[in-house]
Amino acid sequence: MSVVGAQPFIKPMQPSPSVSPGIQRRHTLPASEVRPLNTQDAISVFEIEREAFISVSGECPLHLDEVRHFLTLCPELSMGWFEEGRLVAFIIGSLWDQDRLTTEALTLHKPCGSTVHIHILAVHRTFRQQGKGPILMWRYLQYLRCLPNVRRAVLMCEDFLIPFYRKSGFKVLGRCAITVANLTFTEMWYPISGHAYMRRNSCFIGVLL
Repeated sequence: MSVVGAQPFIKPMQPSPSVSPGIQRRHTLPASEVRPLNTQDAISVFEIEREAFISVSGECPLHLDEVRHFLTLCPELSMGWFEEGRLVAFIIGSLWDQDRLTTEALTLHKPCGSTVHIHILAVHRTFRQQGKGPILMWRYLQYLRCLPNVRRAVLMCEDFLIPFYRKSGFKVLGRCAITVANLTFTEMWYPISGHAYMRRNSCFIGVLL
């Protein structure tokens, strides 16, 4: 996988005058791109989230208004993977300013915090079992290294997901203080230190080739 470009959208190229009209290529949206999310993506985000989480646990980590809330306050802490303009996987995060997560972390964004709370990682049902979740998480963690004030990332997950996040480099912190209905969670963390080895100008937006 290589990452190129720093613009959220790639403008269609104008056909070269030297190319015969009969063999001109048809330019479309990039086959695969990664970019921050915005409020216009909120409904697509929520539809993927609702299918992914309600079918398993009966609960959504974020309701639609909360998705819009975080994409308004801190869109730079989100990341979406698009295939030909269609959202297929995403991460939403916010900043937190305490050592451990509390109930307030579910809805608050603390701009002065140095911890990124990863609220959701979800993949559209038709694109699962293709490795997109781990790839997007890796890309997101590399991107966080480009943010000067971020020192670590944390998340809470059900126990059956612990092996998945361990493969991405997360370590177990312990039992999370947050419960949702009858669900309990384990809190995990990932240290953010140093600089991404990717080029500095590729830290924001990229096209996956």
